[in-house]
Amino acid sequence: MRVLAYSLDEALVSLWRGRRSGILSMGSIAVACFVLGGFLVVTSTLERLAAEWASAAELSVYLSDQIAPAERRAVELTLDQDGVVAGHEFVTKAEALQRFKQTFGDLAAAIDTIGDNPLPASVEVRLTPGSTPSAVASLGTRLRQAAGVADVRYDQQWLTRVLSAIRFVRTGGFALGAILAVAAALTAASVVRLALFARRDEIDIMQLVGAPHAYIRGPFVVEGLLQGGIGAALALATLAVSVHVLHVAYLMPLGAAIGLSSVHFLSVELSGALLLGGMAVGCLAGAVAAGRS
Repeated sequence: MRVLAYSLDEALVSLWRGRRSGILSMGSIAVACFVLGGFLVVTSTLERLAAEWASAAELSVYLSDQIAPAERRAVELTLDQDGVVAGHEFVTKAEALQRFKQTFGDLAAAIDTIGDNPLPASVEVRLTPGSTPSAVASLGTRLRQAAGVADVRYDQQWLTRVLSAIRFVRTGGFALGAILAVAAALTAASVVRLALFARRDEIDIMQLVGAPHAYIRGPFVVEGLLQGGIGAALALATLAVSVHVLHVAYLMPLGAAIGLSSVHFLSVELSGALLLGGMAVGCLAGAVAAGRS
């Protein structure tokens, strides 16, 4: 405890003395944590959006205009006997046209000029929560082979593309965050080394009198730790303000448009991990700088 108290006192004094260069180090760590935290907010929001879309995913079975009543009953029987189907509703050609006009009002006049109703009848299928893509794909294959079925569309096809995009964004974010973290660590190490050189006469005297290495290197390790912690805390505060401002101005209307219930900041666990990560970067940089010097 005595070593820790001494190291903390000396680190605070050193930070104040070299506050100009310390701001550069803390700013570098803050930028790295802000970028990584921003990607975490984006990916967590996209994952929640994909989960909400997946829970409301539907399978649409489009029927040919020449389908016989017996063929339609066979399709509905196939749906009734499959465990992934929670319910289904038959939509006639007239109902499909009415839905189209309500959804796309600007195109209502254009579709009336075609003459005959070009939209097919369909069966809208509600899937049970937690349905696996393989089970739904198997159902889709059997429906496509049924007589009277023109096409089968499943939301999972574009949900898979959304999940792939989320993985790509997450990978890119972690890669960029790692690069910025290395740059921040090098900056912090340089700042610690400057503080060490400024006190080299004092350190020489401590070595001559036989001071333990913990008392010599400890203040510089703690200084790096403080730089990382302050930088990460600054990044979290800036990110929280940014998310709040964007949420009020842009994200609330966007969430209502795309069906996202809410946009949240990072969880307590992720915020703590980001803070500890910034402290670890600064601590490692201080330890390396003090050890090499």
